[in-house]
Amino acid sequence: MKTATAQAHDIHISSRYSWVENAHILLWLIKDTCWAMVWKPGGIFMIFPTLSVAFYILWKSRHIRAELFHNLAVCLWISANSVWMVGEFFAKETKPYAVVLFICGLTTLFIYYFFYFATDKRKEKEYTLALEKRKS
Repeated sequence: MKTATAQAHDIHISSRYSWVENAHILLWLIKDTCWAMVWKPGGIFMIFPTLSVAFYILWKSRHIRAELFHNLAVCLWISANSVWMVGEFFAKETKPYAVVLFICGLTTLFIYYFFYFATDKRKEKEYTLALEKRKS
């Protein structure tokens, strides 16, 4: 179990990069809007900043297990979404590849929730109780 200082550090890192997560949503929406408007150059160009920021967030969150798994799933989701978009832009059948990436993302989350979620929640509860005990 992490010390109180380590957990506080994790929370600080997470909040410190929340602006990046918010900007990431903007990039993602721009990419998908280009897709919906069938603006190929914009959609294809936006794959790179959107995925780059997603992998940056994944890297920054790697020390927090729940964030790591969820951000890995997001990276797989954006990759699948991008493969599907490019296939539609060029009339190629890329959905099977996208489905594989979507399934990998789902599998990542299933692994987290099946193997780690309960443990993480228990540790979080223990940490909260320890903090309350120290305050009193």
